[in-house]
Amino acid sequence: MRERLRVGVVGAGYVGLTSAACLAELGHTITCVDVDAEKVGRLREAEIPIHEPGLPELVGNSLAAGRLAFTTEHAALRDVDVVLLCLPTPTGQAGTADLSAFDLALTTLRDTVSPHCVVVIKSTVPVGTAERAAAALGRPVVSNPEFLREGHAVHDFLHPDRIVIGACDERAREVADALYDGLDAPRLHTDPASAELAKYASNAFLALKVSYVNELAELCERLGADVTDVTGTMGLDERIGSAFLSPGPGWGGSCLPKDTRALLHAAAEAGVDFTVLADAVTANARQLDRVVAKVRQAVTGSDDGSLSGVRLGLLGLTFKAGTDDLRESPALAIAARLAAEGAQLTGYDPGVRRAADLGEVQLVDEPSLVAKDAAGLVLLTEWPEFRELDWPQLAQLAERATVVDCRNLLEPGELAQAGFTYFGLGRC
Repeated sequence: MRERLRVGVVGAGYVGLTSAACLAELGHTITCVDVDAEKVGRLREAEIPIHEPGLPELVGNSLAAGRLAFTTEHAALRDVDVVLLCLPTPTGQAGTADLSAFDLALTTLRDTVSPHCVVVIKSTVPVGTAERAAAALGRPVVSNPEFLREGHAVHDFLHPDRIVIGACDERAREVADALYDGLDAPRLHTDPASAELAKYASNAFLALKVSYVNELAELCERLGADVTDVTGTMGLDERIGSAFLSPGPGWGGSCLPKDTRALLHAAAEAGVDFTVLADAVTANARQLDRVVAKVRQAVTGSDDGSLSGVRLGLLGLTFKAGTDDLRESPALAIAARLAAEGAQLTGYDPGVRRAADLGEVQLVDEPSLVAKDAAGLVLLTEWPEFRELDWPQLAQLAERATVVDCRNLLEPGELAQAGFTYFGLGRC
């Protein structure tokens, strides 16, 4: 076992906070820096601003043990052995990543950290960023992309399916490698450019897979097949696998939309016509319209029926279950389209706080309030607890007992028994 490291983490967002807490759990001493003084104050009291199972316990335990500290002062990083850059890289102009926060951190670090400190990039950044950062800092920079799933981030960090370290300098590679001592996972040592591209390529492939199954679901409806049986057959083929083969309202969140846009921009800059990925993005946008059309037909009985003044209840608003993240949520995109057609929307989500900006959706605290006097219920996020709702009671509360299950989460037979007319995606 190598000596534990003094680690600085710049950015206490989703990736930075999870990385800081998990590295502290592995025994390293962590100093996490963020410019948001209010957030830092809350984190010092172990108040976690995101919904992530296991994270509050890790932060609280490491704070108590003295292995984790939060500050707004970059000067606290002066004596660390390694710094992890965990800055946001949202979509900027023309689809490329906005690196303004990242570049500001580089400027600050250049005059802060000691000469022996190794800089590691965990942010998702365009190919060539590590090389550019190395030139700006005058030292080797490692690309070490994260592969964390929201709602499973702590588990994914401590039980990774792979650790990718892109470095040209041997000492920098060894230091980055030492961060993960104690974790049993395949380690890929490569160059920075390959590591940077691997993150974009992984997320873009997942987006391709979801767009494929959503279009497959439409084909199943047209041909009278059941998509759950079709994808169940596909998933047993180890070359395909069952993950990301469930149809839904479209892919969203903080990663897939941003990363597909960035990869398409990089391909265009390199003169590569990445047609298959561009088509997946187009298919994802079309999926939103398909879901709205299904809702319209289900609650009005007509493809061109009017939703003006129709009360709809939405179950689920986050982009996926297990998180409070509303960024680029397909549920909210569909809600916006329904509202534009005049629908009156009430929504419930176990992960969403009342302070959230939900556009035209009135947030309520109980699923029964979503169903009351509704002409239809639309399930948009796959929260497992929705299976356990009192569906017979909801049927009695609704004006029309109709449910459009955009995640194929529910059992059609059970819903029929409860009194609902059921509509799924790609189900016969």
